[in-house]
Amino acid sequence: MNPFEQKAKPADQYYFDWQTMYPRPYDKNEADPYTKVRIILMNGTEYEAVWFSQRFHRMCPDNDLRRALAVLRRTEQQQQKRIACLKPLDESQLEHTIAYEQLAVDLTAILAQREPDPYVVQVMDLALLEDFDHLYRYADLLDLERGIHAERLVGGYTELMPGRPTVAEHRHPRDSVRRFCDFKTAAPLTKLDTAIITAAEQQTMNYYMNIAGFYDSDLGRRLYQEIGMIEEQHVTQYGALLDPNCTWLENLLLHEYTECYLYYSVFEDETDPYVKKLWEQHFEMELSHLHAAADLLKAYEGKEWGEVIPEGEFPALLKFGPQKEYVRRVLKNTVTNTALREDVVPLASLEPDADYFAYQAAVNTDIEKVASHNAIEAEIEAMGRDYRFEESGHPVEALRDRTADNTTLARVPE
Repeated sequence: MNPFEQKAKPADQYYFDWQTMYPRPYDKNEADPYTKVRIILMNGTEYEAVWFSQRFHRMCPDNDLRRALAVLRRTEQQQQKRIACLKPLDESQLEHTIAYEQLAVDLTAILAQREPDPYVVQVMDLALLEDFDHLYRYADLLDLERGIHAERLVGGYTELMPGRPTVAEHRHPRDSVRRFCDFKTAAPLTKLDTAIITAAEQQTMNYYMNIAGFYDSDLGRRLYQEIGMIEEQHVTQYGALLDPNCTWLENLLLHEYTECYLYYSVFEDETDPYVKKLWEQHFEMELSHLHAAADLLKAYEGKEWGEVIPEGEFPALLKFGPQKEYVRRVLKNTVTNTALREDVVPLASLEPDADYFAYQAAVNTDIEKVASHNAIEAEIEAMGRDYRFEESGHPVEALRDRTADNTTLARVPE
């Protein structure tokens, strides 16, 4: 499908009344885990659209253009509010967090396997193992404090076991900045993949920034605080992949194209009829936004949409499914990787005076006070071993012991 060739109504013909904006929530016990994942993904996509538009608005001196942005942004806001309220009242903060991290793991793995740029793949794989470890640590907290096995929440689609230990993920901020992709030469899929993963990780960062202080135990608050710091790291590295040379209006077109692509993907992939209908409605709305963005680009910069998105036609759609084998392969081959400035490198290649070690010494002064470690140790003390869902033995020998949390792998040079 080429969305530029589809008919669309003006954006201001899509305003919701309050009843339409407040949908029927899913049943947390019956909904497919990937329905929950798609909802979080699209919530994050709408959040990115709104905040990009707000930043554009604040940097734009032309009030006619600002009014055009305000019309698009209002309907983006309606969509975001509607999607956010699909979450049911009885789904706890921590249960919802499991879905956030399942999205991070499976989405990153899906994008990495289709991404044509090897450098972008390396960057994705680095964060993949870290989100995988976050999922494991939240799952243990859920078992420890609520007696709920996250295996049921993820539907068995995603394994629950250690990744690169969270304690090892804390890197100096100078080592979180990556090389940007030149969108003049980048593959269309790279433009989509970098936009999608940035919005998804940003949504997780925002979620943890806002809800960490509302958790009802000291251990949980500390765990959200620590993992929230890593999510900011991830957003920094993914945001660095985006081409800063694109104009505001080129970026607006890329945002709307990404939204169209994602809504069409989740519509095709969705198994819940009620939610599927909602995705269809939102896709129609995004078509109007895309056409409006193309008109603004032509009016203000004299550019055709094809100069920014040469193909127009959607590539293969995003489809969720288990990514266990890919995650295991990345774990086995890259678990001891870290970053040095723009590059992903093995920990063993760092010099003793590298910023990584100085930052580790500053933030992890006492391992026994690191929340991600404490969560697993508390589970082991209470249950005799950590909580996992593994379909076979862990691919990394150093992470097979279920009676001790490894705090040296990928952090302390052998």
